[in-house]
Amino acid sequence: MKATLMLTAALVLPAAAQTYVPVVTPNVSTLPYKLDHGVKVFHLVAEKVKREIAPGMVINAWGYNGQTPGPTIEAVEGDRVRIFVTNHLPEDTSVHWHGVLLPNGMDGVQGLNQPHIKPGETFAYEFTLRQSGTQMYHPHADETLQMALGMEGFFIIHPRKERVRIDRDFAIFLHEWDVPIGGSTPNPNTMLDFNLFTFNARAFPGTAPLVMKKGQRVRVRFANLSMDSHPIHIHGVHFAETGTDAGPTPLSARVRETTVNVPPGTTRDIEFVADAPGDWAMHCHKNHHTMNQMDHTVPNLTGVDQSGVEEKVRNLLPGYMAMGQNGMGEMMDMGRPPNTLPMMTGHGQFGSIDMGGMFTVVKVREGITTYADPGPYKNPPGTVAHKVPDDSGKEKRREPEREHMRQHGGTD
Repeated sequence: MKATLMLTAALVLPAAAQTYVPVVTPNVSTLPYKLDHGVKVFHLVAEKVKREIAPGMVINAWGYNGQTPGPTIEAVEGDRVRIFVTNHLPEDTSVHWHGVLLPNGMDGVQGLNQPHIKPGETFAYEFTLRQSGTQMYHPHADETLQMALGMEGFFIIHPRKERVRIDRDFAIFLHEWDVPIGGSTPNPNTMLDFNLFTFNARAFPGTAPLVMKKGQRVRVRFANLSMDSHPIHIHGVHFAETGTDAGPTPLSARVRETTVNVPPGTTRDIEFVADAPGDWAMHCHKNHHTMNQMDHTVPNLTGVDQSGVEEKVRNLLPGYMAMGQNGMGEMMDMGRPPNTLPMMTGHGQFGSIDMGGMFTVVKVREGITTYADPGPYKNPPGTVAHKVPDDSGKEKRREPEREHMRQHGGTD
């Protein structure tokens, strides 16, 4: 009750006092705060949530304030923050402020640094921010279950003064789940054999695009509390890794990359200038992490002649489709149980995309006045790969051979 009264009595911070470019966490909200005598006051509610992974699939997860990841917390270096945490879960919990430098009693490891937050209780954490960077929050209580089911969120601490002006600032949480085919509750006991991989708890084609204007300087922040590392690759740009959960990377240590590896329990910031218009893929470069709900017990039938199999099996199981003979693309959107995503899906202006999981699109445009999805990129004439007619293709392949023979005294 005391916490509720304090929150109600607090004052809303005027928008004019905000000095940073707000972070965009695609498919996730930002946590509002109120100002109470100079202290920024936030309120997190730990609870069970329903999360739509992509159209046609909803899972039973745990999170904060009705979502997973939980809402992004943003503050500024030097701020004093007070964060109320109310537990609506059926078991004890706590919150650890991952990477944040703070008093020991605020570190959030239940039993070690604080009492357990029991169901129905509200605890207050309060500390002054002594750093800047991309941090996280997550439980340090029954972690195997609570983090596996989605209890995590960004804690972004902006510097008092940015060294370089950022025009677009994105945050993406990497996560993996084991959801039974046709089921809706992830298995928290899975150690390595996951079948669903997400950006901000969304799998392609449910992932929101990252929209930006040509020439803008862009930061993308990645966080990972899953069991695997995730090498995130962006097409069409070269970037530098500019920060970790320990703060900014020194200029002398920065290397130009096209892929950044995000190990478990870390954050990584990258920055680039969006100088190439187009629709550019962004995805994890572990092959299975761009697929949805593959059944790992299905036998490998690549190259196996299954002539007549479908007809025989359909006598017993109407609608059966023989799978995998000519590659997995043929299985893109076959019949499947309810609440199950196709392994590979998505459509673009040129046909099926055949992706899933940790995949989205970076959309760079000239002259846009809004960050709404601008639709497919209109490529300039002559800049799209195209099919070569058979006869023309044969003739073009013959030309290098003829030239080689002429140079070396051969005959056609």
